[in-house]
Amino acid sequence: MALEIPSHHRGLVLESVEKNLSGVHIKTLPTPQAETGSAIVRVLSAGVLSYQRDIYDGTRDYPIPKPLVGGMSAIGRVVAVGRDAVTLQPGKLVYVDCVIRGRDNLDAMILSAISDGFNEPSQRLMKDAWRDGVFAEFARFPLESCVLLDEARLCQSLGYSINDLTYINYLLVAYGGLRDIRVEPGETVIICPATGGFGGAGVQVAIAMGARVIAMGRNEAELARLKTHVVKGTPGANIETVKITGNEEHDTATLQTFGTIDAVLDLSPAAASKSPHLNSAITALRRKGRISLMGGFHDGPIPSFQIIAKDLMIKGKFMYEREDMQQLIKMLERGLFPRGSDFADVKSFSLDHWKAALDMGAEYTGIGRFVAITP
Repeated sequence: MALEIPSHHRGLVLESVEKNLSGVHIKTLPTPQAETGSAIVRVLSAGVLSYQRDIYDGTRDYPIPKPLVGGMSAIGRVVAVGRDAVTLQPGKLVYVDCVIRGRDNLDAMILSAISDGFNEPSQRLMKDAWRDGVFAEFARFPLESCVLLDEARLCQSLGYSINDLTYINYLLVAYGGLRDIRVEPGETVIICPATGGFGGAGVQVAIAMGARVIAMGRNEAELARLKTHVVKGTPGANIETVKITGNEEHDTATLQTFGTIDAVLDLSPAAASKSPHLNSAITALRRKGRISLMGGFHDGPIPSFQIIAKDLMIKGKFMYEREDMQQLIKMLERGLFPRGSDFADVKSFSLDHWKAALDMGAEYTGIGRFVAITP
């Protein structure tokens, strides 16, 4: 079963990694066909990763097969499904997720049009099966990467726009880490750093989960904006901010003034690899506290005595699970997140203005800030 689909469509193709993005072009492509295990989606709003430009111009060395259609995650409408689909139907609104796993080997895991993973099976999965992303009018994705959205509830009752819903991808990353360490309502969670796109989304998610948040960051102006954004969207939200000074003992003492701290979500980028803020957060934890490491760029020694003496749990987490996607969307549909500009302020660009979208994506970051391409 399928809706009417054109034989060709337009997509943004990365043919080669070149400075000034000279290897990226809009091209006319054959429209993919639904096969067993897949869905064809009309892309309505495709999210732009804050460092997507850096990947496609070679600033960041992300080995991916070429050529490919660029992208990340998206909101789309199903137009065709493989014969084994039992729930997805043409016409349904879906969140299309960039995380794709091998069906016969879950250790094979890629990020669509961004990363070919960490092992040879992952590389084959991207090269041979799921190469193309969502910067196109139509896209083919695995059935399990397409999660149904209650369009009437989200877009009519709650008033979210299609572009607003694209922000789900940023929320999901933080939710994957917070859920992995079983953050509970009423607990106090440090988000560090909280002033970037994923950290800001982490603050929103932790608040929606009923936690008290301590947001750490170097940029005092952005910390102030973050707090204002949260309180405006969720009056009565329990949030504190702490400026990262670079003095480990000082920052630990500041954190400890807020009383019992249960958990830490670390989303440190490469630029913060030598910052002692994570050590400050770990040291400030209560006995049997938990730490979720999602940034993966901590370059210095961690406070092993504190970890042992206080029975702390440290878990690494890369992205999230399908169950996390389903649960976060349930939270959104139940109205646990703010709405309108208090949820996300999305800057939208047409496919023809893709370069402006990638440039804006690199600059327009922080809580609630997001860029989308609408093919």
